[in-house]
Amino acid sequence: MEERVLISLLLDFYGPLLTDKQRLSLQLHHENDMSLGEIAEELGVSRQAVHDNLQRAQHILNDYESKLHLVEQYEQREGLLSQLKENLPEEVLAETKVQKVLAQMEGYYGI
Repeated sequence: MEERVLISLLLDFYGPLLTDKQRLSLQLHHENDMSLGEIAEELGVSRQAVHDNLQRAQHILNDYESKLHLVEQYEQREGLLSQLKENLPEEVLAETKVQKVLAQMEGYYGI
């Protein structure tokens, strides 16, 4: 998985556990594609402080994932739902009950 996508998923799952500055730095760098210098200017800190903050935040996110595996489980569920849709016959997929269940699963898992 591309690092940018992984960081976004990690932020979605564990972002609230970071400090505001860590979360904002990651969002600005990975989602808004801002350079360290631009982030430093925006936050009123040095480039080195931004770099250190990003490294620390990524380490924290990876640490949470290594213990909780929420992103890994999410990806597994996403894959299973895709397989289900691909392998169920069209007449089954067309049933209202099946459509409702799939829609609930997709909504619940954010797919």
